[in-house]
Amino acid sequence: MRRALQNLMLACTIVVAVWPSAHAAGEASAYPIKPVRVVIGFSAGGVVDVSMRIIAQKLSDAWKQQVIADNRPGAGGIIAAQIVSNANPDGYTLLSVSAAHVIAPALYSKVPYDTLRDFAGVTMTVMVPNVLVVSPALGVKTAKDLVAMAKAKPGQLLYSSGGVGSGTHFGTELFNNLTGINVGHVPFKGIPEALTEAIVNRVQFTMSPVSSVLPFAKDGRVLALGVTTATRAAAMPDVPTLAEAGITGYRWDPWFGVLVPARTPRPIVRRLNDDIRRILILPDVKERWTAMGAEVMPPISLEEMDRYLAAQTALVGKLAKAANIKAE
Repeated sequence: MRRALQNLMLACTIVVAVWPSAHAAGEASAYPIKPVRVVIGFSAGGVVDVSMRIIAQKLSDAWKQQVIADNRPGAGGIIAAQIVSNANPDGYTLLSVSAAHVIAPALYSKVPYDTLRDFAGVTMTVMVPNVLVVSPALGVKTAKDLVAMAKAKPGQLLYSSGGVGSGTHFGTELFNNLTGINVGHVPFKGIPEALTEAIVNRVQFTMSPVSSVLPFAKDGRVLALGVTTATRAAAMPDVPTLAEAGITGYRWDPWFGVLVPARTPRPIVRRLNDDIRRILILPDVKERWTAMGAEVMPPISLEEMDRYLAAQTALVGKLAKAANIKAE
C-alpha cells in the first residue's frame, strides 16, 4: 500500500511539473487566436515603420489573423517601449525597435522601464548599413588616411551626424574611440543635412545610410571609405568594411528588431521567431528590403539575441560616458 501511494504521488508530481510546459506548447500551436498589436515607436513612413508593416502584413496572411501596426512616436521610442513593458505578456503585444532602444538609457537619466529585464528578444529583422564618407576635395583616399589627417590636426576636423544621440552619432563616436582621434561634432536634425555638409566639405566626414550615400557616390560627389557593418553592403560591394579598411574591432549595426514583454511564454516567442525569420527571406520581401537599402540580419537564436542586446546596451553606455553624450 505504501509503495502504491508513493508511486501515485510521484506520478502526480510528474504531471504537475510537465503540465505548464505542455500547456505553453499548446498555446503556441494555437497562437494567435485573436488580433496581434505591434507597437512602433516612430512615425509612419520611416524604415522602422515600413519594415515592420511589411512583416505585419505577411504575418496576417500566414496566420489568417489581423496584425495591427500601432504607431506611438516620441522620446526616441521610449513611449512605445513603456506601453509594451506594461502589456500582458501573452504574445499579443509586440514592440518594433531600432538601435534607439539600447541608446535611450544612455541618453536619459530616467527611463520608465529596464531595457533588458522588461523585454524578451524575438528576432533581429533587418539593418541599413551606414557608410563613412568624405568629400573628394578633402584629399584622403582611405579610412586610415582620414585618421592620419585627424591625428595631424587634433581638434580641427569636424564630423556631422543626424543629431545628438542618433545612430550616426554613436557610430562615429565608436570610430573616434577606436582610432583615438580628437574631432568636433556638428549635429543636425536629420541625415540629409548632415550628408550635405560633408558633400560640400564644410565638415570633413560623416556616416550616412547606404541608400542615402549611393547616388552621390555614383556621381563622384562623395568618396565612400568604409561600411560600418561586419559585412560589406550589398548595394556597394566594392566598398570595404571599416574593419577591413584597418579600423580593428569596428562594427556598428544600424539594426531593427522585434521584442515582447518579459515573461511571454517561451514557446510563443519561438513561434514568433520562426514565423518572422521565414518572412524575412521571401523573394518579394527581399526585393522591398533592397529598395530601402536594407539587408536581412543573420539568423539569431532567442538566447543570442538577448546577449546581443546586452552587449549593445553596454557598448552604447561606454561610448556615451566617454564622449559625454546626453539628450539635448
